Amino acid sequence: MGFFKKNLLKVIEWQGFTDKTMVYKFEVPDRYEIMTGSKLVVRESQAAIFVHEGQIADVFTAGTWKLETKNLPILSKLGAWKYGYDMPIKSDVYFVNLKQFVGMKWGTANPIMMRDKDFGMIRLSGHGEYAFHVCNPELFMKEYFGTLHSCTTDKIQDYLKGIILMELTDLIGECEIPALDLASNYRELGDTTRDKACEKFGKLGLAVDEVIVKNLKLPEAVEKAMDKRTTLGVLGDKMPEYAQYESVGAMRDAAKNPGAGGAFAGMGIGLGAGARVGAEFSNHMNEIYRQHAKKEVECSNCGAKMPFDAKFCSNCGAKNGGVASCSKCGAVLSAGAKFCPECGTPTKATCPKCNAEIKGGVKFCPECGAKIG
Repeated sequence: MGFFKKNLLKVIEWQGFTDKTMVYKFEVPDRYEIMTGSKLVVRESQAAIFVHEGQIADVFTAGTWKLETKNLPILSKLGAWKYGYDMPIKSDVYFVNLKQFVGMKWGTANPIMMRDKDFGMIRLSGHGEYAFHVCNPELFMKEYFGTLHSCTTDKIQDYLKGIILMELTDLIGECEIPALDLASNYRELGDTTRDKACEKFGKLGLAVDEVIVKNLKLPEAVEKAMDKRTTLGVLGDKMPEYAQYESVGAMRDAAKNPGAGGAFAGMGIGLGAGARVGAEFSNHMNEIYRQHAKKEVECSNCGAKMPFDAKFCSNCGAKNGGVASCSKCGAVLSAGAKFCPECGTPTKATCPKCNAEIKGGVKFCPECGAKIG
């Protein structure tokens, strides 16, 4: 009858959860026993599990519970409490943390292989985070925790990370997202990986709340190829000018060296490269000329329109002076322009004294000699 010397454990509670604690076995002091009338305090985001002789007897959710037969139906049946309500309850009490565990890290120890339509077979490495919580305390104890004294996320995170990586690897292989579009699909990849991992997490009494893909890194060679492709896309139809610029720059840099001839030969430039640059420049200038040749200009004598490259006016026979230009700033004027598009100077004006038509920008009237402006 030595057990009557022990004191009633009045309150059973635990507040010592850390950010990593998942399960904790409640310690009963030697001079106390859990007896009928004790109070069990289960806080929010907690669950309390009574284990009697190796079997899960009762699971309590958040609240304050008085340990009585009506609150312990399974435990009452297992223990029988033959000796009345003052007998101690020979059970272990485990508190399970139900809060969400965030900031769990995942990363690829080995690259993920994927087949890309643009770059062929490539390898990806990546990292991110995931979050989970215990959704079924009883199942979690049966399938993973057992009767250990305590359990932290450190003991299970490697296993959970393996599930995340397995599902993400399968997803990348199945979805066939081009390497160029991976960054724009991080959210979709994370959400789909979460949904696919839920089944395996659920078998342990866990639920995965979120999977975050922070980065999927391509091999350095592929990244350089992507940078070149981006450059080509930006240049567009300016590639000939860019090639000329690069060639001239290379020749200028080589000319600065004392051994320029050797440098030219070593780089494969030489005189042939100079000839190619000259030819490309000539072609470029010819193209500019052809574009201007399509334009029309006004005869400086009679004002009739004629082709840009015509030598004489077909109307009055006057010699073509070339492209009409502003008398003030020298900007090229289009046919029929009344004002300069650069400085706004009128192309034609009248003398304020004799009303004779004069060209814009002149200082004296050619008819009467009056000063203009």
